[in-house]
Amino acid sequence: MSAQPILAALRSFHCEHTPSKSRILALIDHREGPASLQAVLTCRQPELAQQAVGILQHAIRSSTDAWKPEPLEELCAQLPDAPASSLRSAATHALAGVWPVSFGTYLRWEQIADEVDEGGGEDSDAEAATRALRTPDDARLTDLQGPVIRLEVLREFHVHDQRAVLKAARSAGWEPLPDDDPEGDDPQDIVGAVMWLGDSDGAIEGADTVTDTCQGMKLRIGSGHEVADWSEEPVVADFGSGWRHKAALRRGEPAKPPAEEKIQDFAVLFKAQPPHCEDPECEDERCQWQLTPRTADLLHTELCVLADQAYDDCEELGDRPVVPDEREGQWGVFTNLPKLTFAADLQWRRRFARAADDLAADLERGQWPEPTCTAEELALHLAVRDAGDRGGEDNVTGRHGRLPAHRDDYDFDMCSEIFFQDSDVLMLYSARFDGIEDPDGETNQYMGIGDLRASAWFEPFLTVTARAPYRGFRR
Repeated sequence: MSAQPILAALRSFHCEHTPSKSRILALIDHREGPASLQAVLTCRQPELAQQAVGILQHAIRSSTDAWKPEPLEELCAQLPDAPASSLRSAATHALAGVWPVSFGTYLRWEQIADEVDEGGGEDSDAEAATRALRTPDDARLTDLQGPVIRLEVLREFHVHDQRAVLKAARSAGWEPLPDDDPEGDDPQDIVGAVMWLGDSDGAIEGADTVTDTCQGMKLRIGSGHEVADWSEEPVVADFGSGWRHKAALRRGEPAKPPAEEKIQDFAVLFKAQPPHCEDPECEDERCQWQLTPRTADLLHTELCVLADQAYDDCEELGDRPVVPDEREGQWGVFTNLPKLTFAADLQWRRRFARAADDLAADLERGQWPEPTCTAEELALHLAVRDAGDRGGEDNVTGRHGRLPAHRDDYDFDMCSEIFFQDSDVLMLYSARFDGIEDPDGETNQYMGIGDLRASAWFEPFLTVTARAPYRGFRR
């Protein structure tokens, strides 16, 4: 008699693409061992695989009553019989929130322990030397050669269905505290269940995310910083000061003031300078204007937020075309771009997010933000607009308010005048100029605009130094 498969908790679905095929994989948790990936189906068209993942992700979040099978059947009609059958079966499991796992296709905890013990429980000399070189045991901040980054994560969940949360946690291997446990003031231990499920970035069945925020900082020797195990003061998160974070879409705008180390950097990097013009009698206000610490701080914040929201859009919506009036999902950035970009793919959108990061990095180096391509140009236009909308009067409290004041603070009209070679890209928002993006168009050539088609947005301008092509992505 063959052993019955176990039912594992289903967390999410993912795609793996190669030049010849695309695979869909299910990420699962089970009591017997660590989380693992299980094969779902294989198909030759990557776009169909991405659509399938979107449908399966939606099934995980849907109830059986609310589920609408029409998109699934439309996609199955485009697939061969075998992958279509696998996709229907996967959707059934996704609606149930569980995945059947056959013995032999996953590791058990005791197997992992056995494999560790077989080696005698001691590192080889080479392994010990490598570990000491990388991160010595009980190391303090001064003992570590590379940078140390502290991440502080805050996640809040509204539990609207306790039974569903408890069921999902048990399926993932969680066990409640015993009744006689001194900390067991909650008979159902709902806090423990949410903590168990909250280790994953996936949605929690029976709970909605209220806040999902992360801030990071680089620990600096000489600034009173220390790794937590050796810190004289308890490490306490300050989520009002995160300068790079994942916005909680269900709560609207995230906290935006930069972290303390960035505040101090801007005070030094953008301190008052002599006028840029060498002619002492020059009366052109553009020659006298300065990018001040407070203005640079707000611009940096808006660029970081723009990049974070763009990356969030990429993670949530992938290659789907932008539909401005769509209720399902919340586009944070890409509905604000010209409509000719609405059909752009995931990689294009990730490059736009990186464009905002690149401009923020200019400011972090103490340089004026200099757009090197059309994407960066529009990203900077959006950041200047948003910083101007926020204004300066409401931002002079807290850490931002401790930056030195200057007569040129919050002069974003001057930012718009000085930072850009032209404003041709803004014509893409006007229906009057439909087709202006085409470099072969008569109006385009008459005005000397150049190629503004979405496919050319990342081509470097000829008048500036191009950025390193292999610099990677932050997220």
